[in-house]
Amino acid sequence: MIARTAIASETKLPSDFHRLWGAFTVSQLGSSLSTGALPLIAIIVLGVSDFRVSLLAALAGVVSAAIALPLGPFVEFRRKRPVMIGADLLAFATLASVPAAMAFGVLSYGQLCVVATAEVLCAMVFSAAGGAHLKALVPTPMLTAANSRFETTTWTVSGLGAPIGGVLIGAFGAGITVLLDAFSFLLSAWGIRSLRRPEPPPPVARAERHWLGDIRAGWAYIFRHPTLHALFWNAMVFGGAIRLSSPLLAILMLRDLHLAPWQYGVALGLPCFGGILGSLLTSRLVTRLGEGTVLLGFGVLRTCWMGILLLAGPGVVGLVVIVTAETALLFSAGVFNPVFTTFRTRATDDAYMSRVGLAWSISGRSCQPAFIALGGVLAAVTSVRVAIACAALALLSSTLLLPWRTWPDRASAGQTGHGRDRTGLRSRPLWWRVLRLHL
Repeated sequence: MIARTAIASETKLPSDFHRLWGAFTVSQLGSSLSTGALPLIAIIVLGVSDFRVSLLAALAGVVSAAIALPLGPFVEFRRKRPVMIGADLLAFATLASVPAAMAFGVLSYGQLCVVATAEVLCAMVFSAAGGAHLKALVPTPMLTAANSRFETTTWTVSGLGAPIGGVLIGAFGAGITVLLDAFSFLLSAWGIRSLRRPEPPPPVARAERHWLGDIRAGWAYIFRHPTLHALFWNAMVFGGAIRLSSPLLAILMLRDLHLAPWQYGVALGLPCFGGILGSLLTSRLVTRLGEGTVLLGFGVLRTCWMGILLLAGPGVVGLVVIVTAETALLFSAGVFNPVFTTFRTRATDDAYMSRVGLAWSISGRSCQPAFIALGGVLAAVTSVRVAIACAALALLSSTLLLPWRTWPDRASAGQTGHGRDRTGLRSRPLWWRVLRLHL
């Protein structure tokens, strides 16, 4: 009965949501197909050094975060659809310039840096505007179902897009895949343009607002909110530890365990289906267990698997260990992410949606390169396995930052106050339900 109710709620999502979802899917697929294309072009076409290839990604993250810093008020106080369309068109123009420059023999490393930065910036702006628009487009009870669909799309294209993109790069070259990625943003802009329901007016800016206050407003809102404040720091530590481990895992598999490149590809692609399964089960789990139990429970579960990577040895058995650990991690993240996104959307006032979203993105883009650099230093001073162990400990420590004391769980638990449910009996505390979920 619960499953049928959850499925029925998803079928009532507005038709405009499906158009927005379709636009998101197309652009995500295009980006997934061209994963690694820009660094590949830098290596093969321009012959740049390994350091400059690494610098390409680092510059894109840091510079785009710096440019996005003053854009929060710009996005907040304007209609969101034109902003989203503009971000898509800018991404199309910059990406399409790469194969055009290759065709005329004028491509430069500086242009690749500009394109990579613009691509990341457009993604951040689109996400900030899109999150605010989704809140206006989808009724609050359906937000979890809507976010679950976005999460399913992300994991699906991650699992399928990169291998297909690798085949396309091998068959037609990296320039063609970048061009396909560019046209995916053009199709996304067309999809957003096709939305039929009139967009509600944006928040009205106060006459006495100050530019510095507008820039700080997203962070100020997060840090004033006790639950968002805890989730913010949890996200920074968790995301940083995951990024720290990514290059180390590649070194562990390809150099230390002597796995073949195709096995490395399997270890990257196959676990994504754990994320798909988790996102598909999210609505049912929330209906059955409650939002707070699912978020805190899977917020803990997603931190428990990285340590298993240290048990991996050479050969097929080691590959199975890695795939199993990564699949379990992504399954837990696939459940956690839509619930977290839904809560953040509900907890954020409409007048701060875009600025909170951009503040979150800028913070993540800024701190993750520091984690990656720290991982490199740890691996150089000690070993790859020790550095991965440190990342696993950082993940476990992130559970301490979850909002154990401040989680507003009464709505999801059906409570009416004073710790009692509708039957008048004292309800179980949240920590007890999370513990029972793990057992």
